[in-house]
Amino acid sequence: MTKAIVTTGEKSDGHYLKELVKKSKETGMVVNTVIGDTAYSGKENLQYAQAEEFQLISRLNPNISGETSHRKVEFEFSKDAGMYVCPAGHMAIRKARTGKKNQAANQAETYSFDIEKCKVCPMREGCYKEGAKSKTYSIRVKSTEHKEQIRLQETDEFKTLSKKRYKIEAKNSEIKNPHGYKTAKSVGLFGMEIQGAITIFAVNLKRILKLLND
Repeated sequence: MTKAIVTTGEKSDGHYLKELVKKSKETGMVVNTVIGDTAYSGKENLQYAQAEEFQLISRLNPNISGETSHRKVEFEFSKDAGMYVCPAGHMAIRKARTGKKNQAANQAETYSFDIEKCKVCPMREGCYKEGAKSKTYSIRVKSTEHKEQIRLQETDEFKTLSKKRYKIEAKNSEIKNPHGYKTAKSVGLFGMEIQGAITIFAVNLKRILKLLND
């Protein structure tokens, strides 16, 4: 292990990719590929990977890639009208682009429906919330980076490399269980940093000795 960052539990791992890569490079590591979970596939990280010319093997959040949907009711898109149509057959009356350009979060296409029709629609359950003053349906607009990552996810190379992630989880398990990092030995973040540094040193030393004996 070449770099570790200790944070409080509510922090997202993905926010620290840049620092981890930068510090790893300072140790002399050549970074060609980074393998991580979905926490690392944010738009800023994809842009950073492209700028630094390394491959980021991190599957997109299903809400962005469109692999799954939590909506109770699905709408269909009419190519001729350029609008979405609800399951009851009512077409959106207008659309607008929401969100700011060039931000970490993607923009969305928001389609508005005639609320008066929604109030009396026989299929309103699970679609229209009683008392709502408007009814909209939003589709996240995929950025260029996300579209490229979706394409990458379908390649054999991505699928092969992503299967190696178990090695990371195995190392995490080794640190937490046999070496006791699962339980804090002192109070506070600084204490966990010291405990982490000692634990990682011990684990790295074991790995070095094993490689020398192989």
